[in-house]
Amino acid sequence: MIFPSRSGAVLYLLWSVCMIGLLAGCAPDRDPLPSPAETDAAAHAPYPLGLAADRMQRARDRADTLPNLQALMVARHGQVELAHRANGPSLSTPVNVKSVSKSVLSALVGIAIEKGHLEGVDQRIAPFFEEYLSEDSDPRKRDITVGDLLSMRSGLQRTSGSNYGAWVSSSNWVRNALQRPMQSDPGTERSYSTGNSHLLSAVLTQATGQSTWAFAQEHLAEPMGMALPQWMADPQGIYFGGNDMRISARGLLAFGEMYRNGGWYNGQRVVPQDWVRASWVERSQSRWSGAGYGYSWFTRREQGHRMHYGWGYGGQYVFIVPTLELTIVATSQPYASGGRQHRRRLQAIVTEEIIPAAEQGTGG
Repeated sequence: MIFPSRSGAVLYLLWSVCMIGLLAGCAPDRDPLPSPAETDAAAHAPYPLGLAADRMQRARDRADTLPNLQALMVARHGQVELAHRANGPSLSTPVNVKSVSKSVLSALVGIAIEKGHLEGVDQRIAPFFEEYLSEDSDPRKRDITVGDLLSMRSGLQRTSGSNYGAWVSSSNWVRNALQRPMQSDPGTERSYSTGNSHLLSAVLTQATGQSTWAFAQEHLAEPMGMALPQWMADPQGIYFGGNDMRISARGLLAFGEMYRNGGWYNGQRVVPQDWVRASWVERSQSRWSGAGYGYSWFTRREQGHRMHYGWGYGGQYVFIVPTLELTIVATSQPYASGGRQHRRRLQAIVTEEIIPAAEQGTGG
């Protein structure tokens, strides 16, 4: 185009910028490459499409040697590349995902904050539990926040491990968890405790005016078309927070893909994108595995990639590798023998076969 004057060229340039801005405003509010919490250059590496067939065949062959494995599913670039039913029910049958439930509960907290039921992660939980804290002699309990529960830094004595049986045998799980002694200041030391997650379920129940299951059904399961049967509740009727949810392998893969896509599922926003990012920020570390821990999600680096994952007892997993646009789900028999060895062998399949298969792509 020939401009009659310098001023004409400037006007055209301004018009072009305005048109670009208008067009950009029509685009959906989502990242082109959903990689929350990623800041390294690897987040934008040009990895090839698909999965290397030989690596995936080895992954399946190794999976078939695991007697405890129920299902193994892999999605790449939003496409299901492996849907392997091993020694379990159909891939659409809900199964107990154990503590992967904590990652699902974290999503519910993020939704509740977005909808105004909760103020945010810095909101103190004491006002929800005055009946149990009114005469407590330790004032630090009044400083416990929603974020402290999500990151396992409440400071309360843990209810997991050797304390678990006595806790779930008690007549009031919320009271039992809250009246345990403080072992550190809130927001400082991490101590993995399902009691923290159950307190979150109790907070959600009060804040939303719905049971945790009803809130999850309305705002998570139904928008995603995911079956979420009712699960165990405590003696007061509060749904177990952070354990024993039943989700199918396909449903869990959809949940992982939704997080990988920054909270979007089939063009609908399910979880706030900022919540996905916040959930994957490392706030503490596991003293056993060394993995980082965010808002009820583990995080660690594998093969040069940041991997975020929900982890449940016995070998229940949802792994998300944003740089590779990769989501992996495994469900296992939760109470079978040899759980620790099974878990290690399952993780090895992910790191030694599936991640390299994604790096190599179909040309590998």
